[in-house]
Amino acid sequence: MRMPVTLTAGKYTSLRRLADANGRFKMVAIDQRPPLFELVTDKTGASPAAYEHVAAIKSLVTETLSPHGSAMLLDPIWGYSSCIGHVGAARGILLTDEDHAFTQTPGGRLSREIPHWSVAKIKRLGADGVKLLAWYRPDAHETVRRHQQALVEKVGRDCVEHDLTFLLELLVYAFPGEDGQTGDYVEQAAKRPEQVLESVRHFTDPRFNVDIFKLESPVAAAAVPEPGSPASSECQQWFDELGRIATRPWVMLSAGADMVTFRRVLQYAYRAGASGYLAGRAIWQPAVRLFPDTDAIRNRLMTEAVPYMQSLNLLTDEQASAWFDHRCFGGQQPLIAAAGPEFHRLYGAP
Repeated sequence: MRMPVTLTAGKYTSLRRLADANGRFKMVAIDQRPPLFELVTDKTGASPAAYEHVAAIKSLVTETLSPHGSAMLLDPIWGYSSCIGHVGAARGILLTDEDHAFTQTPGGRLSREIPHWSVAKIKRLGADGVKLLAWYRPDAHETVRRHQQALVEKVGRDCVEHDLTFLLELLVYAFPGEDGQTGDYVEQAAKRPEQVLESVRHFTDPRFNVDIFKLESPVAAAAVPEPGSPASSECQQWFDELGRIATRPWVMLSAGADMVTFRRVLQYAYRAGASGYLAGRAIWQPAVRLFPDTDAIRNRLMTEAVPYMQSLNLLTDEQASAWFDHRCFGGQQPLIAAAGPEFHRLYGAP
């Protein structure tokens, strides 16, 4: 019988702060970079996109939406400085660690950390967790797979050292020459569910030290059928298998899906055991397309994004699983490593 997972004190505390009081994740991502760069460039005609424009969009989104979520995901360049003042003290903070630029090789994509940025800096500024996006194809060249695995292992090890929650995001993608090949952060419409599932399976090894998985729909979001329809049973099986494979609590990403589609995806994910969402563009993208009219952006955020997010939160309350109910904890509240009279001596000891 597998022993329940224990949590170090820092990871336990940060997981609690990222979730709501009932253990469900309602997290808003505003760490997106290329989609906002493209938007600003298209509207202003200036390339590269001006820092102040990108930062202003992120600030406005954070100010409007953070009161309705359990946590915000920020990037350290365009996001943190402009947004942190709008994040209430009761909200959790995630910082992204991966550079938005990746290296495209014939055998697959190579990710890297943001230059001059680290888990140590994320810990030092007081964040609750680290998010890393790793592009991953189980059929990529062996050297590419090794590189991606080494990066994840390194960041996971750093999170252990600094006792921070490690949230790993995985995305499959199209190889050069395949349909849908792009450098943008868009879902691969022709992805195969088996690739999504196998990618997750690769990172369930304890050596990666993942605390939360941020996962994409195993079925292309636009192809996810209406729950209760004749095709829903087969689709649910793919989500159920995703939940079975995930050895830690998991949340759904939106990958740019529209509002209706993402809500549909969440219904399948919650039936499969997901503990919430970490989404961005599905919530705020229609509003920010109104750039540079900041008044129009704010108005649409308030009249469309906030009610939509409230509807997602209600769905999450009703159907998602609390993170501490995940089977990895043995059906009980997580055990704190070194708990007891010697905690003060054992905590943090090598």
